[in-house]
Amino acid sequence: MPEGPSIVILKEAVAPFKGKKVIDVAGYAKIDLERIRNKKIIDLKSWGKHFLICFKGFTVRIHLLMFGSYRINEQKDSNPALHLRFQQGELNFYTCAVKVIDGPLDEVYDWTADVMNEAWDPKSAMAKLKQAPDMLVADALLNQDIFSGSGNIIKNEVLFRIRVHPESKVGALPLKKKRELVREVVVYSFEFLRWKKEYRLKEHWEAHTKKSCPRCNIPFHKAYVGTTKRRTFFCTNCQILY
Repeated sequence: MPEGPSIVILKEAVAPFKGKKVIDVAGYAKIDLERIRNKKIIDLKSWGKHFLICFKGFTVRIHLLMFGSYRINEQKDSNPALHLRFQQGELNFYTCAVKVIDGPLDEVYDWTADVMNEAWDPKSAMAKLKQAPDMLVADALLNQDIFSGSGNIIKNEVLFRIRVHPESKVGALPLKKKRELVREVVVYSFEFLRWKKEYRLKEHWEAHTKKSCPRCNIPFHKAYVGTTKRRTFFCTNCQILY
């Protein structure tokens, strides 16, 4: 599943289409496609894992799910969920969820929860963590209401960096560790963005999909942790269970 930094890359890549009119629309998405035809894109935004194509009065939300993809000015052999054609160029989205949002986005999204948004508020994240003392940190890092844009890679890498066992409960973490968690999610997300643009992201993985701990030189433990049951890689020696 594409994480927040990958959606920021998508947003930046399609920036030339801002202000352009959609002259043709197609796809199997179950929305009113005709509503988009001949409409001008007034803005392009992202919120966590959501890519947002803004028109006057409504927004088309794209969620790439686990295996979604997109093509700019080219097509895949498969049918797109959404195809947008412009006077010059086209956008195609595949294997994704498409939804229309009516009204102002500020009434739908909490921008302070997006770890890559300039409105990100660490104090708000700390307050939300305080309200969920029994939640596992592995689940907290995948909770989009707390850390919008954080995904499984970010979860594994951040927990390894701050030396916290993924099955630790949020309420058991020392205050200093909670602050470190909140800070490192943002730090790593922007490093993720930079490395992804350089096509070097996997080179920098220290925990995600790895076989052994680079600190302790012992095998990593792999488990499907928490309510999300996502793949989790961690060291039982240096990552403390709180």
